[in-house]
Amino acid sequence: MFSKFELAKKYIAYKLNALNGKGHGTHSPFVYNFIRKVLNDKETYPSFAAIEGLRNCLKKEDTELEIKDFGAGSRVDGNHHRKISNIAKAALKPAKFSQLFYRIINYYQYHQILELGTSLGITTSYLASADPQGKVFTMEGAPSVAKTANRNFEKLQLTNIQIIEGNFDDTLPVFLKQFPSQLDFIFIDGNHRKDPTIHYFNLLLPHIHDHSVIIFDDIHWSQDMEEAWNQIKADPRVKISIDLFFVGLVFFRNENLEKEDFTIRF
Repeated sequence: MFSKFELAKKYIAYKLNALNGKGHGTHSPFVYNFIRKVLNDKETYPSFAAIEGLRNCLKKEDTELEIKDFGAGSRVDGNHHRKISNIAKAALKPAKFSQLFYRIINYYQYHQILELGTSLGITTSYLASADPQGKVFTMEGAPSVAKTANRNFEKLQLTNIQIIEGNFDDTLPVFLKQFPSQLDFIFIDGNHRKDPTIHYFNLLLPHIHDHSVIIFDDIHWSQDMEEAWNQIKADPRVKISIDLFFVGLVFFRNENLEKEDFTIRF
């Protein structure tokens, strides 16, 4: 894991060198449209307020959970018990990114969604709200956290989410073997190490299609994760990669005849 100082230096370099986030100078029609219509969409959708209200409540909740496994790179320490408020403050994805994921699902009309790393279910709730007729499958290693996430889904009256408990190494292959269709949107937020990340990517590839997207969390969190990101975006099946510093997106769109990598300010 990089120190806060090292991460800050990397972030400054990213801000200085990234494309300006307005789409100017972007030759890919798909990426230009993504920037203009999705990345820079400022609309506040109706479900945002309820989800953010729940996030604020979780930040004040003192109930303690037994944490068995959050995986490498989770933003929680090694204590066996953690207050929900501490998890909410340290581990939840910022609204900026969860709302981006909502817009991606909404704009591209993705229906089959997989998330590795449920946590308290805030990002999951955004994924499910983006397409109430779709299906979100989300995986969580800690049973107490999964139970809390399920409670949160009930509060938001979200019925299109299925939590799968257990270690990703065990649950992901079983899920993919049983899953009858292809996945549209995949968010990988757990076990932030090089080899498992690449392993999950390779397991998922037979289950995606030309218009699918896979999003990786914390691609610059450590040297290990940067190596994983560089290896994944170099895969010949990846046609477009987009580096937003805290997350990385890969697309497989065959209309993109030449492979392209973008770093975009967000």
